[in-house]
Amino acid sequence: MFKDDLLAGLTLASLCIPQSIGYATLAKVAPEYGLYTSVVPPLIYAMMGSSREIAIGPVAVVSMLLASLVPKVEDPVANPNAYRNLVFTVTFFTGIFQTAFGVFRLGFLVDFLSHAALVGFMAGAAIIIGLQQLKGLLGLSHFTSKTDVVSVLASVYKSLHNQIASGEKWNPLNFVLGCSFLIFILITRFIGRRNRKLFWLPAISPLLSVILSTLIVYLSRADKHGVNIIKHVKGGLNPSSLHQLQFYGPHVGQAAKIGLICSVIALTEAIAVGRSFASIKGYHLDGNKEMLSMGFMNIAGSLSSCYVATGSFSRTAVNFSAGCQTAVSNIVMAITVFVSLELFTRLLYYTPVAILASIILSALPGLIDLSEACYIWKVDKLDFLACIGAFLGVLFASVEIGLLVAVIISFAKILIQSIRPGIEVLGRVPRTEAFCDVTQYPMAISTPGIIVIRISSGSLCFANANFVRERQILKWVSQDEDDLKETPKGRIQAVILDMTNLMNVDTSGILALEELHKRLLSRGLELAMVNPRWLVIHKLKLALFVDKIGKEWVFLTVGEAVDACLSTKIARA
Repeated sequence: MFKDDLLAGLTLASLCIPQSIGYATLAKVAPEYGLYTSVVPPLIYAMMGSSREIAIGPVAVVSMLLASLVPKVEDPVANPNAYRNLVFTVTFFTGIFQTAFGVFRLGFLVDFLSHAALVGFMAGAAIIIGLQQLKGLLGLSHFTSKTDVVSVLASVYKSLHNQIASGEKWNPLNFVLGCSFLIFILITRFIGRRNRKLFWLPAISPLLSVILSTLIVYLSRADKHGVNIIKHVKGGLNPSSLHQLQFYGPHVGQAAKIGLICSVIALTEAIAVGRSFASIKGYHLDGNKEMLSMGFMNIAGSLSSCYVATGSFSRTAVNFSAGCQTAVSNIVMAITVFVSLELFTRLLYYTPVAILASIILSALPGLIDLSEACYIWKVDKLDFLACIGAFLGVLFASVEIGLLVAVIISFAKILIQSIRPGIEVLGRVPRTEAFCDVTQYPMAISTPGIIVIRISSGSLCFANANFVRERQILKWVSQDEDDLKETPKGRIQAVILDMTNLMNVDTSGILALEELHKRLLSRGLELAMVNPRWLVIHKLKLALFVDKIGKEWVFLTVGEAVDACLSTKIARA
């Protein structure tokens, strides 16, 4: 088992090292902070987490979140130290919120960012991240800090135009170098997918790209001919950042707000990744335990020069393919990254910036899931609206606008379904005692003179009580009465409410039932209730509603209620 984890951890480290450097530049912090983030958080998660496969470290989407939100508070160019300190503070608040979610079992808050919204958000973020890599790929020195697609494309055009207008010649070496190794990485990925035995090839291709490109630049002195390099990368063990956290000053509130956003996105991504691989292996992932472990590792990370870490889908897939058995692979990866920090950071001096851009670009296709978007469109149009809202919001406005649009649409969907619940008119299936929706089962036969209605909502409350009474139940009663007037069957004698689905009722719901009872009595109709849950019948008894309709009109099954109504009808006749 340890041998499998050792191999998986080493394979993971070969992918993690170049990606961590690239994601750090994406987050607008020095490259070493990406490596630091791949040391402390994975070690803590390995001791506390419940996933065996998840690979912990910096990820593209969270790095982009930081790069889009934190610069609005501190300028990373004018004040790099203040910017870095604010990133650490945001990481601390991210950990605090994640821990709070776990301690107080508030995981349901993460669920407000639905799967559909996350698919759209990830796709929009991937496109924005890809466009931002044009700076490194084209060797541009001036670039916008905005994240919307219009601003990014305008910045690329403006930078190239100004360069040409000033008489400078655009140097294609950055572009050629970056694209060459991007093609190399994509080819190795294609080979790895075609031949599962070569799973390690796409995993080590980013590291090979870094090594080969660094050698090419060093031997050819391409940095003297316009190729941008990352230069100095600080090595050594993670330094303490305790005194760099900013708990006083004007930016604490902003840091907490950004931390809340990052905590939700990071948790959603990590839990989604963890659950998908746990289901493959056939074990349960403890959501609250994941929140606690993510929270503790980010709190510890903020104290040791790390920024927000979470589970990476691409690295987790590599870890899984490499045959990891336990979270020990994270420990092996962290130790390998630490050794690299101690011994090899000086060798990264000549690494081209364009290579980091190509490594980030190579990881982005996995964030765009077109097949899932098509599936969402096919199954649920409102879900697709949340998906496309998040996508367009991120693409044309900003990250926070995209998130806000997605959450608002998701809330609106819940609200519409709550305040506009449907009802089902039931009929008896021939030769059985089962009563089913006559729309879904056309063979179900309605009992003449009796209308059986099932309330689909789980709650009858202030938001939907009047709608259910007026627009649903009484509407059906009036419609059936009009239909029966033209037939020899007579008129409606009773209305039966099947309350099997109803979990709760508030005072507004009880008042609506009382008003419904009065309206039915005025028409000479009886009201019967079937199978009310304990909480519902308890409240109806406290409100004396059961006494008003009579205990004899409360039944366990629809069949019993129909038979009783028919007996009453015969007796009256």
